[in-house]
Amino acid sequence: MSVSVGFIKTLENVDPQLRRVLLELLEELERQREESITKKEFNELKEVVHELGTTVKELVETQKQARKDHEIFKKENQENFGRVWQSINELTEVQKRIEKESRENFNRVWQSISELTEAQKRTEKELENFKKETHENFNRVWQSISELTEAQKRTEKELENFKKETHENFNRVWQSINELTEAQKRTEKELENFKKETHENFNRVWQSINELTEAQKRTEKELGRLTREMVMVKERLEGISDTVGYTIENRAYKTLPQILADHGIKVEGRLIRRYLKIKGTEHQVNIFGYAQKNGEKILILGEAKVRPSKKEIARFEKLCEYASEELKTPVFKVFVAHDFPPVIEAYLKEHDFLPVWSYELE
Repeated sequence: MSVSVGFIKTLENVDPQLRRVLLELLEELERQREESITKKEFNELKEVVHELGTTVKELVETQKQARKDHEIFKKENQENFGRVWQSINELTEVQKRIEKESRENFNRVWQSISELTEAQKRTEKELENFKKETHENFNRVWQSISELTEAQKRTEKELENFKKETHENFNRVWQSINELTEAQKRTEKELENFKKETHENFNRVWQSINELTEAQKRTEKELGRLTREMVMVKERLEGISDTVGYTIENRAYKTLPQILADHGIKVEGRLIRRYLKIKGTEHQVNIFGYAQKNGEKILILGEAKVRPSKKEIARFEKLCEYASEELKTPVFKVFVAHDFPPVIEAYLKEHDFLPVWSYELE
């Protein structure tokens, strides 16, 4: 029996086991033809073989197209995931920027931004819900992919059964091919439905991201407004604090020498406000003067505040150390304030400061 060149080329693209079965079938047909087949039967058999080759070729092309569609889908899926992660990273950077700005601006006005803190918590909770919903959507995507993989495995199993039945009976070859073709159509239909569902899920994801982005913009706008208001409040408070501080300073110049005398320190001349040049930079010192203690000349350096903080005390202590090194004179440190919380007063004494209450200047 002669076999066309086209049919032989088609067999080269077929699974090796199926190709071996088909070749064995052709050999069997050739043997039977040589023994007892008629010319009419031989022609009919040639037509059958020709149809078989055509069907196998169509099946191979269908399989190639399915693989090509699968590769395109994988690429689209990766690109979509890339955009999703990029959007999430951008939102994360925005969130980090908001937190950083909040930490820098809200140190002394916690009570004023309590409502903004609660709003931020709600934003984080909404973001957590969005992340949870996204994970659930992705789980459904992976579940669909797993189902598609199992369907493909079933298709491969059916193909294996088809090859086995072909070897046993020629008539069952056609039945198995038809079953495989129908299974492939179902696979393609399921793949198309899955792609449609995936696109719908991604559309919902993008919609949620856009809504979250708009909400974030509104939060940033509100944060900017509150920040501007807090700056104004801070400026007003600083103005009030400076006014009270100057009043305390002016009173300290007159009555502080007597308070120091009670501690065995005799002020020489007057206490004044002065600028000191330390390491090339000018620094204002609220209280400056020289005194005698136990026959030794010392430098009086003091700061006047409404209500000092540990940070302000530490900064002034460092300035006193630099001044003592620059002027080569021991320093006696004084802190005058309207209010000393117990923890601050204890902190001053631990660092060798003399705390003076403003009412002592009466």
